[in-house]
Amino acid sequence: MKLQDIREKSVDELNALVVDMKKELFNLRLQKSTNKLENPASIANTKRTIARIKTVIKEKEAANA
Repeated sequence: MKLQDIREKSVDELNALVVDMKKELFNLRLQKSTNKLENPASIANTKRTIARIKTVIKEKEAANA
């Protein structure tokens, strides 16, 4: 997910997106443990996306304060 797409969403949408991404990360880790993960880099990409979303949430909260 691109940073521009993330910035266009509201804080509530971003919080929901973080929950979805964490579920996806859990599923990827589960696939890794059962040796069914096709792309190992997807775990790192998902972690980075979660970090980007959390950063944008903090920026928006700081701007509103």
